[in-house]
Amino acid sequence: MYWSKKGPDNTGETVRLAIARASELSIKHIVVASRSGYTAEKFIGCGCEIVCVTHHVGYAGPGKDEMESSTREKLTRAGVKILTTTHLLAGVDRAVRNKFGGVYPAEIMAQTLRIFGQGLKVCVEAASMALDAGLIPHGADVVSVGGTGTGADTAAVILPAHSNQFFDTRVREIVCKPRNF
Repeated sequence: MYWSKKGPDNTGETVRLAIARASELSIKHIVVASRSGYTAEKFIGCGCEIVCVTHHVGYAGPGKDEMESSTREKLTRAGVKILTTTHLLAGVDRAVRNKFGGVYPAEIMAQTLRIFGQGLKVCVEAASMALDAGLIPHGADVVSVGGTGTGADTAAVILPAHSNQFFDTRVREIVCKPRNF
């Protein structure tokens, strides 16, 4: 499915398509990029194990956590695993760029993935991060959901690899994404 425009207006249908594809392929794990928890909440009760990958604390400003503690509690009570950590394709490379300028390997990789859309880059990155954290099983396909800014507009079936073997990652299917991004 290709959306005519990017953004949060596609969230409901992206969630529906992601859950449907996971069911069709008997995939048991869905990784959802969700800074506030809003998109992750939409997966509660879908029959899959859900991992919510958030921005790291400090992303929006020193010490700032973009997910409200009440939302964390609600998601946790519903069985959602929450991962709040440094983004795989940013981290210290971004710090070096911010301090000294230049472009570094992780950011080149991120920009390359953005050729297919911001949401697909997020899907790949979040799936690998969840695998590194031990929140999804190694060697199993997952449905990964991401977006362009807020909400969800992209879903993909991905066989993630650990970050130290990142180039073994396989994007098996693109379930949906914006055509114009």
